[in-house]
Amino acid sequence: MGLDDKISNAAEEAKGKVKESAGKATDDERLEAEGKRDQASANLKQAGENVKDAFK
Repeated sequence: MGLDDKISNAAEEAKGKVKESAGKATDDERLEAEGKRDQASANLKQAGENVKDAFK
């Protein structure tokens, strides 16, 4: 996994956590769900990169 991918995935996960927290704080269910979705997407990308690394 390249460093750029790691940074990108970490940034996407962090952005998702911020959105989720903001959604909870403002009772905005849509924003909270969007944050969770961003985090799940980042985690899925991270898992895919880990699989690639395992086969190198």
